[in-house]
Amino acid sequence: MPGSTFGELFRVTNFGESHGPAIGCVIDGCPPGMALAEADIQADLDRRRPGTSRHVTQRNEPDAVEILSGVYEGRTTGTPIALLIRNTDQRSKDYGNILDTFRPGHADYAYWRKYGLRDPRGGGRASARLTAPTVAAGAVARKWLQQQYGTTFVGWMTQIGEVVIPYEDEAQIPNNPFFAPSAAIVPTLEAYMDALRKSGDSCGARLTVTARGMPVGLGEPVYDRLDADIAWAMMGLNAVKGVEIGAGFGCITQKGSQHGDELTPQGFRGNQAGGVLGGISTGQDLVVSIAIKPTSSIRLPRASIDRAGQPTTVETFGRHDPCVGIRATPIAEALLALVVMDHALRHRAQCGDVQLPVPPIPGSAGAAGGA
Repeated sequence: MPGSTFGELFRVTNFGESHGPAIGCVIDGCPPGMALAEADIQADLDRRRPGTSRHVTQRNEPDAVEILSGVYEGRTTGTPIALLIRNTDQRSKDYGNILDTFRPGHADYAYWRKYGLRDPRGGGRASARLTAPTVAAGAVARKWLQQQYGTTFVGWMTQIGEVVIPYEDEAQIPNNPFFAPSAAIVPTLEAYMDALRKSGDSCGARLTVTARGMPVGLGEPVYDRLDADIAWAMMGLNAVKGVEIGAGFGCITQKGSQHGDELTPQGFRGNQAGGVLGGISTGQDLVVSIAIKPTSSIRLPRASIDRAGQPTTVETFGRHDPCVGIRATPIAEALLALVVMDHALRHRAQCGDVQLPVPPIPGSAGAAGGA
């Protein structure tokens, strides 16, 4: 299927279906010599894994990753790295009632019209299950970027449905199933999600993801801008319907005197640009916000048509996330890492010898050239 490969120099090809025997990816272009083991990848997969709380799908998948190639004696060889994640808890019978019809808001109808057939079991290739290999590949990119530049990635939930989540304490993000940077709001989120699940409905979400310790100079003018590739990558995540970089749509009401981040010898005075100017990284934090639509698979009856074009009603059974945004934070972090990794290798290939007599201003992580 075209569209299953991501990146130019750090290329990731994703394969599998939600209810097939396994899912996985092949990473081509990882530099040689980096220490890599399953444990380096598993931690991020565990953060995304289903069945970790009552607020997400109860599909119980261990998501245990296997490294099949590209690593010898614990180090990457520079050859393709194949990662495999076996599916162990499929319940395909739950989807028998939608074989001949289409869930409103889901990819069912579009897949059928494009290919003439579709795999209805869990959504096939349209399933969020296919984000697990993305997270696995992202873990490889994150390790290399941290070692080379000190770049780190962190994301958090900023809103679930109508509930806005305040940013109070980043240390709380790993301590709750919502990736919320606030301990005080967790009981409110739990009550909201319990009521939503009981009603049979779903809701959307908004989250923010950042890259810190960014090298300067990543990104290309015009068509391969860093922010354009970030937006492209984030829109490739299931259910994402909007992407903002920095101030995003907030820049509409700003004046130029507010939006333009002033430069001083001590550093930038703001980051309205989200760490990108002219499509090239400034060394400031990359700041990305994404909007995620409500889950399409809900228990409430919805009007639809069958494959003969006749009216019918659809009810979705089985195990589904009432808010797919809850598990999306590790995926968004991985996607951002993949974009930064690819651009870091591309920059090193073309501009690795560029040296300037003036060092980057404070707040920038240092020039990418020469790494």
